Amino acid sequence: MKNLVIIGTGAVAAELTSYIEDHNLKVDFDNKINLVGYIEYDYNIKEYWAKYKFRKPILCDIDSYRPSINEEVLIGISDIVFRNKLINNLLNKKIPIASFIHNSVIISESAQIGIGNIIYPFCIIGPNTIIGDFNMITSYSFISHDCTIGNGNFFSTAGIAGRISIGDNNFFGVRSTVIPHVSIGSNNLIQAGMIVDKNIKDHSTIFYRYKEQVLAIPK
Repeated sequence: MKNLVIIGTGAVAAELTSYIEDHNLKVDFDNKINLVGYIEYDYNIKEYWAKYKFRKPILCDIDSYRPSINEEVLIGISDIVFRNKLINNLLNKKIPIASFIHNSVIISESAQIGIGNIIYPFCIIGPNTIIGDFNMITSYSFISHDCTIGNGNFFSTAGIAGRISIGDNNFFGVRSTVIPHVSIGSNNLIQAGMIVDKNIKDHSTIFYRYKEQVLAIPK
């Protein structure tokens, strides 16, 4: 059994808590997760921890945390910039950062996955795909065969087709899709619903130029 502490008490932490609880119902003892509690700053406790009715306690704030023996942290925060600051801080203090992969995730035997990744339920990781460190992949995302994914990316129910190369710290909005053989650099924002059909370098925002208008015409 793994002992985990979640950093943060917002919506992502609440989701992770519910997925860990569900995961524990479906795996054997050795693969269960003991959720010890949460790390949070005082000014967020009333707004977030109380709101989501967490059953486990606040242990301390981020700056004063020191792990117990056989304890790892899970980063329950989606903001890429803040996540990276936390990751650097944790690595400098040599605090172990956990991965969480829900038991419903399908991962090909030939896929390679780094450290500190969080993969929500019902995702699919295809054959010969390489995923780096500290990525967050939310429910029903898929990353198809022969993809190479860097570090610190956030995939929000995204679809990544085959033979795609993706760098670091990209945000993929809800239901965004990338077609095969496309290359995406680093630090890009792909807005919700976008279909990326051409290569993207770095520091770009991908969005619709004009809003589509939906008309409801009565009979």
